[in-house]
Amino acid sequence: MNFPILSSLILLPVVGAFFIFVTRSKDLSNLRSAKYVALFTSFANFIISLYLWYIFDPSISDFQFVENRTWLVGFITYKVGVDGISILFILLSTLITPLCIVSVNKTINTKLKEFLISILLMESLMIGVFCSLDLVIFYLFFEGGLIPMFLIIGIWGGTRRVYSAFKFFLFTLLGSVLMLVAIISIYWVNGTTDIVDLYNIGIDIKYQNLLWLAFFSSFAVKTPMWPVHTWLPDAHVEAPTAGSVLLAAILLKMAGYGFIRFSIGLFPNASEYFVPLIFALSLIAIIYTSFVALMQDDMKKLIAYSSVAHMGFVTLGIFTVTQQGLEGSIVQMISHGLVSAALFLCVGVVYDRMHSRLISTYGGLVSLMPKYAVLFMIFTLAAIGLPGTSGFVGEFLILIGAFKKSFLVATIASLGVILGAAYMLWLYKRVIFGKVINRDLLKMLDLNKTEIFILVSLAIPTLFFGFYPEPLLNTIDVSITNLIENYNYQISLNK
Repeated sequence: MNFPILSSLILLPVVGAFFIFVTRSKDLSNLRSAKYVALFTSFANFIISLYLWYIFDPSISDFQFVENRTWLVGFITYKVGVDGISILFILLSTLITPLCIVSVNKTINTKLKEFLISILLMESLMIGVFCSLDLVIFYLFFEGGLIPMFLIIGIWGGTRRVYSAFKFFLFTLLGSVLMLVAIISIYWVNGTTDIVDLYNIGIDIKYQNLLWLAFFSSFAVKTPMWPVHTWLPDAHVEAPTAGSVLLAAILLKMAGYGFIRFSIGLFPNASEYFVPLIFALSLIAIIYTSFVALMQDDMKKLIAYSSVAHMGFVTLGIFTVTQQGLEGSIVQMISHGLVSAALFLCVGVVYDRMHSRLISTYGGLVSLMPKYAVLFMIFTLAAIGLPGTSGFVGEFLILIGAFKKSFLVATIASLGVILGAAYMLWLYKRVIFGKVINRDLLKMLDLNKTEIFILVSLAIPTLFFGFYPEPLLNTIDVSITNLIENYNYQISLNK
């Protein structure tokens, strides 16, 4: 296929952002046109990504639709391509973005044009991360995503938005500086930053531990892993609903993807050496943040801490380096992208009506908003991994992979499933059931058509992949098998 489909996916949101930029923002009709342009652009990107998935050959482990162009002669090459792992994250990015744009119907009252531009640029950079086959290009996309998210939190966030935006920016930037140093070191030693070439050459074992730690410093913050997770609750609480959705659904997955692509792919010996460290940090994240979530009285903060716990399962599954563990971690990331996005949107629905995120504000919504109660229930059950939802598939596979590595680790991780059920079901009980004590709630209306469309669009894949995960597993199976074979081969060479 000669058509540059991946570059089209990356550049189309930029084109949409440019058209919005040149529109006048004073006229209400022009603002409405800007939203239509953003919606059309993001939806077109979703259709293109579906077509990409349709023509993708899952039986091939090599990267497909590769585009290779010289950018800076002798140093940086613009090289993009996809395998079974990256294509699912591209699909997730292109699905979530148009839903975010639809959700800003009444929530963003100032600088709507600039907000839409930030969302579209964010989409472009996220897709670029999952397509990159050159370390420098990956770094540029990976770090470039900080800028629009910094603006989304800092301009359109809550009362402590500036503090939260700077905390998010400084935490993530600090870790990434070390990753940049590691990339320069790789080029200095190997003479290339081409990821495919580096897979074939292999990284010298005497450098792997330091390079692994440098990449880990960036990915651990963005995952986020304990104890560098503290920026996430603040960022989620202060970000507007669309910002929280993008942050939870996509940005956290960029780090998980980085662990698979680079930590496991480029530094297998170092990954094997640091497995106990990852297991320890993952278990602490799962158990500790679950207890913290139980103590929260803010709905957004509770869901933010639950994201840390769920990503703890992801890192645990990745570093089992088993077929079930790696496949489970990817399915879990896709599922968490859908479910966490929906949960933050559910919080946004009641916040738009009552302007409060406190759990104590609500109660008895089942009699006032029955449609909302049903959809909120679906996503709550998916978050705790109920069979029949996508959350179950990912957690089940991760725990199988963990049991293969360590019975003790898997047993402790299983406690996280119980704690997850505790804080999510308790949240649902307090918000949805009981008596309507707050009389102001009587004025609340049930979901409108736009809100139903957004939440149903996320509920369908959550339930579909729960009952039939084969499309996801079939897409990633060969790529994961090839990754594990290369991992084991590299380790055997150095024994």
